[in-house]
Amino acid sequence: MLSKDIGIDLGTANVLIHVKGRGVVLDEPSVVAIESDTKRVLAVGEEAFRMVGRTPGNIVAIRPLKDGVIADFEITEIMLKHFINKVGGKRWYSHPRILICAPTNITSVEQKAIREAAERSGAREVFLEEEPKAAAIGAGMDIFQPSGNMVVDIGGGTTDVAVLSMGDIVTSSSIKVAGDKFDSAIMKYIKNKYKLLIGERTSEDIKVKIGTVYPNGRRETMDIRGRDMVSGLPLTITINSEEIHEALWDPVSSIVASAKTVLERTPPELSADIIDRGVILTGGGALLHGIDQLLADELKVPVLIAEDPMHCVVNGTGIMLDNLDKVSKRKF
Repeated sequence: MLSKDIGIDLGTANVLIHVKGRGVVLDEPSVVAIESDTKRVLAVGEEAFRMVGRTPGNIVAIRPLKDGVIADFEITEIMLKHFINKVGGKRWYSHPRILICAPTNITSVEQKAIREAAERSGAREVFLEEEPKAAAIGAGMDIFQPSGNMVVDIGGGTTDVAVLSMGDIVTSSSIKVAGDKFDSAIMKYIKNKYKLLIGERTSEDIKVKIGTVYPNGRRETMDIRGRDMVSGLPLTITINSEEIHEALWDPVSSIVASAKTVLERTPPELSADIIDRGVILTGGGALLHGIDQLLADELKVPVLIAEDPMHCVVNGTGIMLDNLDKVSKRKF
């Protein structure tokens, strides 16, 4: 039978697709641009992302996923259909089997929404797997042995922390604090301190270029442009890494607290393994400057960044596709 198995990392910020036998074939932002009056779809993915914050009134750039779950069902379905067709879905003779990753603590209603969106996008069968499990496998951890492995997956909408052993999750936590919250914390800080309004794109730029979460981790400056709230005119200011460290402190503290909680709930034998093996950081948030040093200091265990943190979850789905019949289908 001519069908393909595909793995999808349905992220708040990006959608990544792995096709069995071909590897990762798509990595695009989770954004759809539509005309607000006619609801006509104008662009999806990369093209739509370029429109964020730069569209006229009648065009809206929508991010249909919020905090790791579907916020707009209809738009998510349109986006998934577009991406599946883009990677060759139309050429397959039968509907593909799809493995989708989701945060650990989503509700059964949210699971059902993800499953239905995938089915209506043309899936023959839908498998749901927990994100930290896929991230750990994609990062090269052997989670099927009777020993403890800990992974912290910092995505766009959620941060998933999990301890795994014997191929399953022993203790886990999922919080809605991740890349998006970092961006909004920077926007809020600059608005309060400088009375300057900046957009999401600028905020992300600041985070990548001069952001740090480790005290004195970086000493860089950057000129940013925005709209002065007092005069209403464009204004350029200079900010430094120390200020961004201050802006990011709250959301990062939540991630540290979540990791500590998971470690406290972990059986002692597995905790001993984690001291030996360390904690692996995956997801785009793992690239945030100083996050590994900060977690290592706070958790008192070694913390390592995965080799390709952005692709760990989708690479994990690729490995799982080879054993798809063993992956349990979640009951709804």
